[in-house]
Amino acid sequence: MKKLHIFIIKSYLGPFILTFFIVIFVLLMQFLWRYIDDLVGKGLELPIISELLMYTSASLVPMAVPLAVLLASLMCFGNLGENNELLALKSSGISLQKIMSPLIILVSLITIGAFLFNNNVLPYANLKMRSLLYDIQKQNPEMQIKPGIFDNSIEGFSIRVEEKDPRTNLLKGIHIYDHTENLGNIIVTVADSGYIRMTSDERNLVFTLYNGYTYTEMQRQKKQKKEKSYPMRRDHFQVQEMIVELGDFGLRRSDENLFRNSYQMMNLSQLGEIQDSIIKEIITEQQSLSKIINDGSFPAEKRIVALQDSSDTLRNETVVKILPTYELFAKIPREQRISDITTAISTATNARNYISNTYFTNDNKIRKLRRYQIEEQKKFTLSLACLVFFFIGAPLGAIIRKGGLGIPVVVSVLFFILWYVISLTGEKFARESVVTPFTGVWLSTFILVPLGGLLTYKSAKESTLLNIETYSEFFKRLMNSLKSKKKSDSL
Repeated sequence: MKKLHIFIIKSYLGPFILTFFIVIFVLLMQFLWRYIDDLVGKGLELPIISELLMYTSASLVPMAVPLAVLLASLMCFGNLGENNELLALKSSGISLQKIMSPLIILVSLITIGAFLFNNNVLPYANLKMRSLLYDIQKQNPEMQIKPGIFDNSIEGFSIRVEEKDPRTNLLKGIHIYDHTENLGNIIVTVADSGYIRMTSDERNLVFTLYNGYTYTEMQRQKKQKKEKSYPMRRDHFQVQEMIVELGDFGLRRSDENLFRNSYQMMNLSQLGEIQDSIIKEIITEQQSLSKIINDGSFPAEKRIVALQDSSDTLRNETVVKILPTYELFAKIPREQRISDITTAISTATNARNYISNTYFTNDNKIRKLRRYQIEEQKKFTLSLACLVFFFIGAPLGAIIRKGGLGIPVVVSVLFFILWYVISLTGEKFARESVVTPFTGVWLSTFILVPLGGLLTYKSAKESTLLNIETYSEFFKRLMNSLKSKKKSDSL
């Protein structure tokens, strides 16, 4: 049995390692395609690019491992079934459960490793990746200028362009407002087109402008209050270069502590601590609101009035009468009524605004709390998904009996998309407080576990549930019966 276990493990490890790196590569290409505009043309050095790709690849591991387990399970047992090795093992009296047992242990170890990675390594990788990506996005302001939007990323200047050619980076309809003297828009440069580039030392920004003019107001004359118009100077040019000193404008690394409060940058202990603090804040605000409402509330129908009239006094004791609200209001002078009504309206308005603001604040805190609770549960579900996908992929491969990267890839992608869609739906319901975070995050696991059990049972019973040849034979027999019936009817 030891040789059999080694043979099964070797048959599984090869496809697992191969598919893992393929999935990482595909997800990494998706990331690069998403942020291509923020990365291209930044003049980034190779160490910076390597660091970003390394941390990004590490952040993609929690999604890549479950998919690799599913695909490797399908390929492994599909190859065993296609080569009749699985049939030979079953003919020797070895059940499917015994064949799967070494891989169950292996995938369980992978699940534990995935959990440790998600809890300890993933927060650090996300922190490094997010902070580095943020710093890269801030670099080279000429790449950040977007058409139709004023860009103030360069200190002392406000720039607006009408159009931008993404292939050549040619800017059209350029307006540059010089605010370096803090006197308003006294120096304005307008150009039909031009380029913006960074010098090699990354200390200066060079504007190369074509066909435009520079408008300058004469501030000395503006001091004369009697003047209704002010002199100005307009300098036309065909080609002009403006050099703006930036100082140290290379890739400056931000303080990573700015990103540490994000839920993706925390482990289980940190998530638990911040959840406790948010819950305490919510409870404190709710108690404060309840106290304010209770202290300011009173019966709406009746008021207790103490009367000191001699007819209502017995043994020098004050007799307390309960009067309806309308009688009490009628005893108040007219001027006092208007003042009381105004005060009551103002008090009610302030109470309504306070309650509304408190509700809005608590709602935002609850949404924030849900994010942390969802992330806490995902550290378990993403790890357990490895084991769930194994019990789907292994029996499914034994049923399909097709190896390689053909049918297994298609089936794996379909199951992974199903799992991913259910997970996103559950997380959305959890964020909206439709269901609890536990129910929302674990919804996909609750659905796929019975499916894995069903497939394992069907595979152990030699079911032809997903055997293509079975269905093809069925349709052939059906067509033949229809043809024979048609011939008999014609005769």
